[in-house]
Amino acid sequence: MGEVTSKLISFSSIELAEPIIQDKSVVSTITLNKNNGENKKFELSIKYENKLDQTHLPLLRMAFFIPLLNYGLFTKKFLLDFPISKIDLFLLNKLNFVFSRDIFVNKILRPRANYILPEFLINEKNVNYEDANPNGEIIPLNVIDDSAITTNIVNKRCGVLSSGGKESLLTYGILKEIGSEVYPLYVNESGGHWRTAIPAYNYHLKNEENTHRIWTNVDRFYNFMLDNLNFIRSDHRKIWADTYPIRLCIFPFYVFALLPIFVENNIGNLLIGSEFDDLRVTPQYHGINHYFGVYDQHQDYDIEMNKWYKERIPRMVQWSAVRNISGLIVERILTRRYSQLASLQRSCHSCHFENREIVPCGKCSKCMGILLFLLANDVDPKIMNFKEKDIELFSKRINPNNLRLDEDEKNQSFYLIGSRDKTPNIRSIDHVEKIHVNRDNCDLELIPNHLREDILEILKEYTTGFCELKNENWAALNELKIIL
Repeated sequence: MGEVTSKLISFSSIELAEPIIQDKSVVSTITLNKNNGENKKFELSIKYENKLDQTHLPLLRMAFFIPLLNYGLFTKKFLLDFPISKIDLFLLNKLNFVFSRDIFVNKILRPRANYILPEFLINEKNVNYEDANPNGEIIPLNVIDDSAITTNIVNKRCGVLSSGGKESLLTYGILKEIGSEVYPLYVNESGGHWRTAIPAYNYHLKNEENTHRIWTNVDRFYNFMLDNLNFIRSDHRKIWADTYPIRLCIFPFYVFALLPIFVENNIGNLLIGSEFDDLRVTPQYHGINHYFGVYDQHQDYDIEMNKWYKERIPRMVQWSAVRNISGLIVERILTRRYSQLASLQRSCHSCHFENREIVPCGKCSKCMGILLFLLANDVDPKIMNFKEKDIELFSKRINPNNLRLDEDEKNQSFYLIGSRDKTPNIRSIDHVEKIHVNRDNCDLELIPNHLREDILEILKEYTTGFCELKNENWAALNELKIIL
């Protein structure tokens, strides 16, 4: 147990009961055993469109435990009232370390909002890398041998984690065009984020027979946890911020919650819309390796999951069709090639209804980033229901320092717009408009062989070539050197 983080421990243990399948629903009780002797319970649930089977239980056990990994720093034990396999436990232990390190660095040491009570703030002079390790040990009922959950996988079938964002919409459009059998898969997490997905979900429900949606109360669980962490302000719900107080890496829960659908439909590919993230060196803070809180969008997560699939769902693979291109290029291809899908995009922290239409707020950090990409690509933002007033006020509202975008991508976008008054001495950063090739963070070989060439042919139409990382700089790469 790290001395620095010991004062953050709020629970002697967190218990997870065996999930109970009830027709189309599954529930599990989470019990917080607090340091003061109190016990608090929360019933976490997931609802599906089709009846569940007992063969789904290993996947559901993993799904229900994944959200708890956000709290590995704050409990002494995780007690699981069910068995898990060796590879299951290996993956959970791996994620426990990754989640804890990212939360310690990005939520405890450098929080972006004032959620932590003053007496729990940490003096960084006393911090070392061991303080980021989880305090909570994972203790299952017992550990059993690994066995395949299914082997009936069809490699032309692709399940896309869908949200109404540009990456998942583009992924869907590309896969449909190249002849894949595509399943748009939605998670309604009972929070305000579902509003951003409604236009895309309604479109897919009407036009794509493979569309599926699950419902879960996981967002309410996260707020329940904030109510019971001893270092979080009791009025945390009144604090508005464009980031979560504690939780990170939300995709792994979605992945495991959706896996029963993959198994039932023999879907061989799981795609997350992870675009290019320019991590040229492994980020460290006080000697602690971390992922800036986006591990589940890094290819390291896909690689770790593919090791797990090899034992539990053989021949299934997890990857991204857009990891080699920047968000600027994602928006370019989506708006120019798949304009109908682009009209469904809602990327906003505060989407709301107006005359039965979902409208972005036009001024949050997410909206500012999307407006920047649209204007840089010479696209009328009205395609996504942005108001004329918000478009006109963009140049006055925009603050480059507040945009949560990669620096090169941001500057190249301003360069294309010509907004030199906001970013003086700006120059073109040409790698932003190229296809990036790097084994450590955007490896083309993670795209399955039977789909890679067709996907690249589409990407090449909207980019200016390939580039590779040399001496921590992106340098042009001859296409002939690309192995397809």
